[in-house]
Amino acid sequence: MAPAFEYEALDGGGRVRKGVVSAETPRLARAELRRLKLTPVAMTAARERDRTSERRGNARISSAQLVTLTRQLAVLVGASIPIEEALNAVAMQVDRPNVRRRLTAARERVLEGRTFADALRQDGGSFSDLYCAVVAAGEASGKLDGTLDRLATMLEKNRSMRSKAIGALIYPAVLFLFAGGVVGALMTQVVPRIIEQFQSFDAELPAVTLLVVAMSGFLADYGLILIASIALALVGLWRALKVKPFRRQFDKALLATPVIGGLLRGLDGARFARTLSTLFGGDAPLLDSLTGARRTILNVHIGERVDAAIDQVREGASLAAAIRRADALPPMMTHMVAAGERAGSLPKLLDKAAEELEEEFDSASTIALRLLEPAVIVVMGGFVLLITLAIMLPILRLNSLAAM
Repeated sequence: MAPAFEYEALDGGGRVRKGVVSAETPRLARAELRRLKLTPVAMTAARERDRTSERRGNARISSAQLVTLTRQLAVLVGASIPIEEALNAVAMQVDRPNVRRRLTAARERVLEGRTFADALRQDGGSFSDLYCAVVAAGEASGKLDGTLDRLATMLEKNRSMRSKAIGALIYPAVLFLFAGGVVGALMTQVVPRIIEQFQSFDAELPAVTLLVVAMSGFLADYGLILIASIALALVGLWRALKVKPFRRQFDKALLATPVIGGLLRGLDGARFARTLSTLFGGDAPLLDSLTGARRTILNVHIGERVDAAIDQVREGASLAAAIRRADALPPMMTHMVAAGERAGSLPKLLDKAAEELEEEFDSASTIALRLLEPAVIVVMGGFVLLITLAIMLPILRLNSLAAM
């Protein structure tokens, strides 16, 4: 098939039209546009536009778009359409120019004789190594359509899990910051002015009031230093997490934390099971599938234990036995893997394990969120109550003195 050119042209009504046209040379491409009664305004080879887009840094494809594109390619390839034509068809209906350029550039590489996986690897960042590995396994097995469909499902599930994990933390974090800001404003702006009025009477203040006065004075004098110290501590933690020994111990401590440890273990287990199912179900060798699935594990401690399990499989151990000895992934996954190996349906049961772990994560995160919200409200309410008592007790004491 002929190379692709991205064009901008005017139709008979003077309206701007954009799209992709196939032709051997730019001159023939312009001739094709004139045949379609379009007046060429600008035309660029897809590969050239792709390199320009790469230099500008705006060529990455979002995770949502990647799921949609992968699903569309799976449908077209399943209809016995050659991959280069499928890429062209998908590119023609994409709205975003940078995504269209990526797809047409990949098509150009396929036309040059490269495999689809190699064409994606040369893209420059839009397609991960894992994505390319799954595609390569599908091409090698001759089941590219089914592999693409499983890949789209995996990407969709992983994206959903990531969104839920982030979403579960956003509301409590915003609530905590807002409530903290309100309490901080009360302590530094309102409380000192009210306390000044009480001190002008030269009366003895209650212990609660003295405590709030001390806290207010500390925040007024050292509040900015405290905020800067917290910020520096967070930056230091972020930098320390890049050091592997510290990251290993930090991740291990997280796993031992109640509630959070179980959520993180389930999250990594679900991603690992889903990816392993996709790779192994696409007829990739088990060791290659395990290596690819290992990349989805974020916790360093779990990752190292899984590495040890992969080494055991390489030495001849069964996958279930190796995972059981690793003692890093959820026990339910170990049972599913053992059942899958016995029944010869490992990908299917890995999918089931991933679904179960995802449901457990949804339930646990929902419960944790429902408990966290009132906890934040109770803590902030306690601070407000303390401030209220600090203000009201002196007033009541002054009233009682005035009545005597």
